[in-house]
Amino acid sequence: MRKSIIIIALFISSSIYSQVAIGKTTTTNNSVSVEFGTGNKGIILPWVSSQNSVTNAVLGTVIYDAADFKIKVKLNASWKDFSIDGNGFANTTLQDALTDVPTAKTVIGSNANTDTTAGILVLSDTNKAMILPIVADAHLNIPNPSPGMMVYDPNTKQFAVFNGTVWSFWTGI
Repeated sequence: MRKSIIIIALFISSSIYSQVAIGKTTTTNNSVSVEFGTGNKGIILPWVSSQNSVTNAVLGTVIYDAADFKIKVKLNASWKDFSIDGNGFANTTLQDALTDVPTAKTVIGSNANTDTTAGILVLSDTNKAMILPIVADAHLNIPNPSPGMMVYDPNTKQFAVFNGTVWSFWTGI
């Protein structure tokens, strides 16, 4: 129920303003599609049974692959691994217990009514970006991260992702 309310709220917000602020009242500027407030919270990526189950992925698609406990991004014709620990462990019982709705989708942006890109959350503007949740020292300040969580650490100026066991830090792709 809560998931449905959040998706409906995102849909309504996006169709009215084409900008979404979550955990705050406004976005930083007009170049932002989605922006998150402060706090020790992150985005949880969609869990997929394996990267091979994601068909027609567009470049830049980010997933949490529950088959090998890795966070991956679609680059060129292949998936790039954003994790470093191939022996990670994740409890997928919560995700597996949810009813999958293959057509579930939220599009945010000026092209929301015409965008046909496959995905759960699609940011359709070509001139706006998403600002990740900003958490200083995420590996210290998020005591119980979920597998697939991602944030931006302003202290180290790095993208931080959690694979279920360890944090990985990235300065660029």
